[in-house]
Amino acid sequence: MALSTARCASLLSLLLLGAVAPACSDGAGSQDDDLTSVRAQSRKLTFEGIVYVEPGTSDTQILSAVHKQTQSMFGALRTSEIGVNKRELKGVDPATFVKREVTVVDTDVEGDAGEAMVEVRYKYEDMAVVPKTMSKKSTLKAALLRPDYGSETSRILEECTSNDEEAQEFASSIWYVFEPRLSSCQEAIRAEQKLVDAARDALTEAETQVSVAEARRLYLPVTVQLGKDQSNKRKSYPEYDRLYSGGVKDGKLVISLINGLIDHDSHAGGIREDSGYGEWLDTLAEAFAVHPGYQLVEVEGGDDVGSYTLESGKQVDGLTFPDFIAMEDGSGFPEGLEYEEREELMRLVGERVTNRWLTFEAPLQVTIGDEAPRDLGIQITTFMGSAGTTKPFKHAIANSDVFLYNGHSQIGFGPLDPKNFSASDFPESYQILFVDGCVSYNYYEADYIPLKVGGTKNLDLITNAVESPAWRSGYALGEFIAKLTDGSLPTYLELLQSAEATGSGLRVVDGELDNEYDPSETGIELSGE
Repeated sequence: MALSTARCASLLSLLLLGAVAPACSDGAGSQDDDLTSVRAQSRKLTFEGIVYVEPGTSDTQILSAVHKQTQSMFGALRTSEIGVNKRELKGVDPATFVKREVTVVDTDVEGDAGEAMVEVRYKYEDMAVVPKTMSKKSTLKAALLRPDYGSETSRILEECTSNDEEAQEFASSIWYVFEPRLSSCQEAIRAEQKLVDAARDALTEAETQVSVAEARRLYLPVTVQLGKDQSNKRKSYPEYDRLYSGGVKDGKLVISLINGLIDHDSHAGGIREDSGYGEWLDTLAEAFAVHPGYQLVEVEGGDDVGSYTLESGKQVDGLTFPDFIAMEDGSGFPEGLEYEEREELMRLVGERVTNRWLTFEAPLQVTIGDEAPRDLGIQITTFMGSAGTTKPFKHAIANSDVFLYNGHSQIGFGPLDPKNFSASDFPESYQILFVDGCVSYNYYEADYIPLKVGGTKNLDLITNAVESPAWRSGYALGEFIAKLTDGSLPTYLELLQSAEATGSGLRVVDGELDNEYDPSETGIELSGE
């Protein structure tokens, strides 16, 4: 799958990775293990690894080496369609360390005295998201890399990646594309294992000696254990009564939508050339369809986005967003425009509506339980453009009840990186966060929960465990918004089903288990259009 198609990362973010300190999680953020999903199961995942360190190495230093090694399992699991919760597989418990003093001997050198080292075995434990097609699978054959694998990037790239243009782009982050299940990698692992076995047989004191071939092996075969299915089988709902009561704004349900650029092109002709622009309009089209009363009520900067003067001198006035959506589909143009003028008009529209916040509102009435009907405005506030800084994201999260992002994950180091946020960036009211980018479950799930006052009592997260395609992502998010706001009070499973146009990313909901809303106890009705 092409990286641009899967919204995994931008080349710029990869080039910057070496200068960015990773945000780490100890895995303590998530309050429950059960997840809601259409295609995936929540299962405990464990495996064991080995590192060799010098005598006197502290547990902190050992942990650094261990985390460098466990990071390589990220690619091994990702390419097997498995996602895990701990950021880049960090968070091994030092209490699992089993140390053994050994002498590392070069068996190719007769009488080699060897070097004193400490063998450290450890256990990695995590919650995993596994496709339901693997429901009967309890183990998975995989491999880890030696902690200093960075010195062997060329070899790994050739033996244990697809070694195509995309894999080469990730060479500086080879852990992301490491794929031990490839036949070429399996062959390399077997060849290395033969050398290790031969050297092991040549040891004179096997109880206390380890061969150089074993201590310095590049590929360490491991067996990943998968526990029983712990997925949420019960009905769970968003806290609809809290959403419709007004959270960040009295009398409003505020939905923020940020669409970042998807394509890697230069966009010399404007943002409209990016495929994300069409996906953005598709989202709005589907969201508007459920409530035809949506009107554009605010434009950042105050510009008029409905009137344009063409180079020919023709004046076009009174255009609306439904017109913009229709024009991109090839219809709805004002009469009397030539082909070139239509193209010019769409270019001008694209320039004026992107890289700024636009707010739409549908005026409704809501009745919650036995309460009297009251006015409710459903607002969609949206930003389409170069979302390369934290500013639009902080604005959106601080000022919305439901936050949705469609764009690159940037391997977790982009503006949505949890390390860029603090508790003060979140409102105290109940929120839903939907991060629709590659592997967002690993990057943007566990670390967000501790930032929210009340944790999962006030926060539900929707993320993707593996790559989710960009194509039709706009339609999928639009269907999600439409279903969420159509008054039918769908379960979270039904909401995920509404976004199944891009469901191949093993999308999951977390934080929903402690939600208290039940439509059988408190009914909600929307009216007014």
